[in-house]
Amino acid sequence: MDRPPTTPGNVEWLQPAGGEGVLRFTGDWTLPHFELLESQLGAIKPRLPETPDVDFNDIGRIDTAGAGLIAVALGPKCLQWLAEHDRDVPHELRGLLDTVSEAVAEIYAHRPPPRRNFGFVDMLSDIGGNVVHVGRLGTKLLAFTGMTLETLARSVLRPRRWRVTSLVAHMEQTGLHAVPIVALLSFLIGAVIAFLGATALQRYGATVFTVDLVSYAFLRELGVLLTAIILAGRTASAFTAQIGSMKVGEEVDAMRTMGLDPMELLVLPRVLALVIVTPLLTFLAVLSGVVGGALVCWFALNITPTMFISVFQTDTPLRYFWLGLAKAPIFAFVIAVIGCLEGFKVQGSAQSVGERTTSSVVQSIFLVIVVDALAALFFMEMKW
Repeated sequence: MDRPPTTPGNVEWLQPAGGEGVLRFTGDWTLPHFELLESQLGAIKPRLPETPDVDFNDIGRIDTAGAGLIAVALGPKCLQWLAEHDRDVPHELRGLLDTVSEAVAEIYAHRPPPRRNFGFVDMLSDIGGNVVHVGRLGTKLLAFTGMTLETLARSVLRPRRWRVTSLVAHMEQTGLHAVPIVALLSFLIGAVIAFLGATALQRYGATVFTVDLVSYAFLRELGVLLTAIILAGRTASAFTAQIGSMKVGEEVDAMRTMGLDPMELLVLPRVLALVIVTPLLTFLAVLSGVVGGALVCWFALNITPTMFISVFQTDTPLRYFWLGLAKAPIFAFVIAVIGCLEGFKVQGSAQSVGERTTSSVVQSIFLVIVVDALAALFFMEMKW
């Protein structure tokens, strides 16, 4: 059955002498007449006041395309005024306009800002915006850290609420499964440092000090730093993806509905597991790095393992090992808290999960290096 032909819509701005203007809509506002209607509205829109009087009495058919044009032309303020004051607008039309205007407003809210010439003022504006953004990130991180410590303090005295099974599972995931990559990378870095030290010291006939270079570097800095960076890339991203996927699936909301605390169920086991296993992984990294350096010294410099161990024991203070190991729980706490916090920031889409996972890795590595630099300055000032 053929549909009856439609009458192209029309819009007029009628303003009698000495009177208030009226925006009059007539005809059919449907998709086939979209271009014509858009051009008419574009010509009239500059002359319209903020909230013009509107006459819809002679309007014919209207679909979402026509309603979208009207919503864009009138704007949200005018549509809100019509909904509250103009009772002549048909109820069906008012509902359609409200629905379309909400969709249009959401689209315009997420529209990227127009490109502009990047001048000095714009550069200062961007720098200020980034500083404010970093300040907000720091505030959220401090607040989340406080919530984590508060949850830990509440749970310590209530053994029935300890999540031992979850704790052990996360220790296996974050610690045991990370052993191969931590050991291998530390071994290779130790070998590289020994090669570089041998190359630099050989011209002075001081190749024996390569032992000191390897031991000092790994016991004090590289062992814990390599471990933290590996965990930041491996574990922080995993925490964010896990909690973010639960956020997308509304599992976190379901926990709150059932009266369960997500901080206690999701955050605390992950944080404690990483704090426990990171010193162990740090010890493994130190051992692997020293072994890698010792092998290079043996084959390239003819420093036997016995001589390597003797020089190592004589020249390397034990406090270097404890100073490096003391930083491991701090790094682990920072990495775990950032990973969990970014997981809770997921908005509900796969793209958001990816963005937050990337953000957690970047923030974790950045803060680990900053904390390590501050610790190095503190130890230097304390003559440690």
